[in-house]
Amino acid sequence: MDSLGWWQEDNHSYYVSRLYGPSEPRSRELWVDVAEANRSHVKVHRILSNTHRQASRVVLSFDFPFYGHPLRQITIATGGFIFMGDVIHRMLTATQYVAPLMANFNPGYSDNSTVAYFDNGTVFVVQWDHVYLQGRENRGSFTFQAALHRGGRIVFGYKEIPMSVLEISSSQHPVKSGLSDAFMILNPSPDVPESRRRTIFEYHRVELDPSRIASMSAVEFIPLPTCLQHRSCDACVSSDLTFNCSWCHVLQRCSSGFDRYRQEWLTYGCAQEAEGRTCEDFQEEDHYSSSPDSSFGPSEEDLTTTSSSLFIDSLTTEDDTKVNPYAGGEGLQNNLSPKTKGPPVHLGTIVGIVLAVLLVAVIVLAGVYINGHPTSNAALFLIERRPHHWPAMKFRNHPNHPTYTEVEPSGHEKEGFVEAEQC
Repeated sequence: MDSLGWWQEDNHSYYVSRLYGPSEPRSRELWVDVAEANRSHVKVHRILSNTHRQASRVVLSFDFPFYGHPLRQITIATGGFIFMGDVIHRMLTATQYVAPLMANFNPGYSDNSTVAYFDNGTVFVVQWDHVYLQGRENRGSFTFQAALHRGGRIVFGYKEIPMSVLEISSSQHPVKSGLSDAFMILNPSPDVPESRRRTIFEYHRVELDPSRIASMSAVEFIPLPTCLQHRSCDACVSSDLTFNCSWCHVLQRCSSGFDRYRQEWLTYGCAQEAEGRTCEDFQEEDHYSSSPDSSFGPSEEDLTTTSSSLFIDSLTTEDDTKVNPYAGGEGLQNNLSPKTKGPPVHLGTIVGIVLAVLLVAVIVLAGVYINGHPTSNAALFLIERRPHHWPAMKFRNHPNHPTYTEVEPSGHEKEGFVEAEQC
């Protein structure tokens, strides 16, 4: 164990990771003792604590910045990780995760196994307590946690790791430790099969050395500044970050073009908009128009670059699915028309009333259709944008993919929780 009594620091562009071995005092300082926390802040998830391969959404009490994106809703999985995406899908274990130790854990094996979380307004902690590996229960139980701090810091704490992580099989479930984020590209073209219209691209991953994960070790991730933090054109273009930050005037956003807002970045032609133009140019345009120009749209060159550069090492062979690097790069152009002056006021009023009536009728009909077809394109479209207002998506068992089931409808998390007496 003495060989693990060290700490190491690595820079991962978006985060700096610090690994502390069992003999380092810092590893004990980073552990959050959930058992001693205010019991009103601690919840034991009754369903996750008694099931295998299931996940449940939880709403945080604060906005947590993940890769620069403020998140308020996360999904806790029995398999030792937190899914950070907006839309639950069969690639649950592939991207967009915070994984202290992702593996084939089955909390339902033992009455002593629990999945609990703690939220006091400044830190959110998920603890997998005395959980066993499916099929390898004789190797002992694991106890570890992931802490999401309000400022964006992430901490993995390992209390009991009874075996080497290198010995854990990934044949039935991916085995990972680290962070990942991705963006989704939507292809609305009717010529593309529905199963291939939504493609996820992982643009960054942090992988920890599994040989360094041991009992009483810890990992601390310190977030680094991103382009998204800049709120003005001047601050964006003068940024000295390692990212190539560009200002998109039509979206009023600073970005490298590779984040969760990639779809909008392409749709509004942000990469082309910034070429050879200054902040003064944008300010002058404000005197003429404030609407997006119809010529702004994703170019074929941008889409090709996205597909080829991000897929090279985004997924390992043990992931539950593979991303098609060419499926999401077409059909993204939107015909955005500039605003025009309307007709006389009285005619506009009449037209507005008619449109309002038609809109109400469409909403009612859409609600009836979506209620009867929860897996339709319309339902998925709304789930992506307002996930907390729609029922949870169910996963079908697939012989070649380790799928998860979301156990509760979104917005009703508290029904499955009881106060923790011990964790």
